[in-house]
Amino acid sequence: MAFATQSSPTSGNKGTPARGERYTDYPMALGVLTTIFFMWGFLTCLNDILIPHLKSVFQLSYAQVMLVQFTFFGAYFLMALPAGRLVAALGYKKGIVAGLGIAGLGALGFWPAAGLQLYPAFLGALFVLATGITVLQVAANPYVALLGPERTSSSRLTLAQALNSFGTFLAPWFGGLLILSNVVKTPTELATLAPAEQLVYQTQQAQAVQGPYIGLAVVLFLLAIFVWLFRLPALTEATDKDDHARHGFAEVLRHPHVLFGVLGIFFYVGAEVSIGSFMVNYLSMPEIGHMSEQQAAKYVSWYWGGAMVGRFIGSALMAKFSPRRLLALFAAINALLVLTTMLSSGSMAMYSIIAIGLFNSIMFPTIFALGIERLGPMTSKASSLLIMAIVGGAIIPPLQGLFADHIGLQHAFFLPLLCYLYIVFYGLSGSKIRNVPATDASGSH
Repeated sequence: MAFATQSSPTSGNKGTPARGERYTDYPMALGVLTTIFFMWGFLTCLNDILIPHLKSVFQLSYAQVMLVQFTFFGAYFLMALPAGRLVAALGYKKGIVAGLGIAGLGALGFWPAAGLQLYPAFLGALFVLATGITVLQVAANPYVALLGPERTSSSRLTLAQALNSFGTFLAPWFGGLLILSNVVKTPTELATLAPAEQLVYQTQQAQAVQGPYIGLAVVLFLLAIFVWLFRLPALTEATDKDDHARHGFAEVLRHPHVLFGVLGIFFYVGAEVSIGSFMVNYLSMPEIGHMSEQQAAKYVSWYWGGAMVGRFIGSALMAKFSPRRLLALFAAINALLVLTTMLSSGSMAMYSIIAIGLFNSIMFPTIFALGIERLGPMTSKASSLLIMAIVGGAIIPPLQGLFADHIGLQHAFFLPLLCYLYIVFYGLSGSKIRNVPATDASGSH
């Protein structure tokens, strides 16, 4: 596949600068894209704070409150293919602007949802928000992977994802301060209040969510305007309309590294989201951290902050070492950390689960980059399939919630353990390219 390289600007028009553009434009474009990665990381991780808040406000079980993640990540599955067609039709720049606009509308939806105090209304707003992020994922991930030499695509995407992790690092602090700072009353306590006091209490709970998400909506709309005004290099590798329509999804999935990569994204996102979603409640348990939810939210920041640090380190490591071997190594370490938190208590259980974030770092960008490797004109459809696989974040957390309600939250972490073991397999074997026709490798027909 003819990716752009600075040393061979005549290597083909796919992934190379358009007329009037320079390879020196690429670092600036990458800088703009990292802002997009930051925002969707922030918005996604804010769910980890929204979950304990809604669980307390609506008195939900673990399984019920995990509908937050089911709705949010289910949107990836339902909307990834429409998003792929949208990006193929609009191109990267307009696709990114559209994604930011849709996400902004979803954030605005929290205003009426909080005012109505209806759990389904929150889920509806989350679905619209996640739809916008899906469009951003479909456009931005392959764009960054193509924005330079193929051999460094994993490293480049990992670097961009490091800024995504910076967003996930800040979100729990932000959410814990503005959303979890209010004391939530039980139904019994609420019944003892006078009607006027109940009204004041409900208003406070609504404002705890309204303010932050309205602010985020404004930021998203402003960012959409900025990207619209900024000149991004016009790469065509994954947005060519003819190429997008020429290959079917079944043909793409005949490439084993794509099929195994789709499963890899499914299990990785499922494990990452499940651990983050339950962490506030897990660390609040007397036998684990014995702390308030607001205090636990700060430790969730360190979980996501570890991923940020690991991605900066991983970006440098993958420029020198095999991404496949590093992926398998990091997944094996995380499997051991999950096992440790399941078999221990107190500080050992607490810090072992937080440390998982550090080794989560390279997984998504590496699996994604390996999953679209050497696909030429099929890159767009492979990207859509990989983004669809983010639905793992909708499936694994509710399953863990069901197990947590029956066997206890600590024992329910066996699900993320199994997920990481699969990623070990993908790094060692599943990601190897097998039986790729020469026409696919070159990007020609």
